[in-house]
Amino acid sequence: MPIRVSTLSKDMLNFFRYQFSSIMFLVLLSALISVVLGHALSPGCGQLMMLNNADYINETTNMSLYQLVEEMSIDQQRILFKAAIAGTLSSLLGNVVLSGALLTIIRMVSNRQPVSVFNAISLSVPLLTRLTVLIFLTTVLVQLGLLLIIVPGFLLAIAFSLAPVIIATRDNAGAIKSMSISASLAFPNLRLLAPAVLLWLLAKVALLLLATQYVMISPLIIGVILNVLSNLISALLLIYLYRLYMLLPQN
Repeated sequence: MPIRVSTLSKDMLNFFRYQFSSIMFLVLLSALISVVLGHALSPGCGQLMMLNNADYINETTNMSLYQLVEEMSIDQQRILFKAAIAGTLSSLLGNVVLSGALLTIIRMVSNRQPVSVFNAISLSVPLLTRLTVLIFLTTVLVQLGLLLIIVPGFLLAIAFSLAPVIIATRDNAGAIKSMSISASLAFPNLRLLAPAVLLWLLAKVALLLLATQYVMISPLIIGVILNVLSNLISALLLIYLYRLYMLLPQN
């Protein structure tokens, strides 16, 4: 019997409904980790004001990103670099905690074993190093692909989409091996992966656009809300991908 997107989506929603409290708690926890860590590592308000100088913004309105950075002073470039590193590290850690714990929950529930969120986080510790390397590599490659030309970025997102599930289910799979296996499985199953990955990417873009509309709200509050929504989208995708991987012939 062929695997259908509608069947996978129904299974995903059923799992989400039955594990709603655990998933939402994990989503909120990982969002708080990202926001608190990002706030702790980010430059102070006084430093950030240097990047928001009105005259400077007016002068550079029509510049490309590369030209914009070139026109910055050394101090402004350092502040921008520190802010970028803070955002990257905080997002990476939040995603790693979310992915590791959620995949552990899915695996244990599928094996009919009881598990709590904190127990899942504890059990996922052996995965975290490999997941950190994997998520960092795939994020960099996909974002570069999206920045240069959209189509390659989308194809890379599809190619590596199953890699987190492979790492969580195969003890001997490292980041590179998981990415390779994922790519070999992804394109033969393009019709099952493309709609899910496309919706995930569009939802992420929508959240970025939404963030620009609420600049007057406290950065911490809007940060938590947007991270919760982003993590929820990622959690649904992971459930979908795990279910798909379990149904593929190699299993």
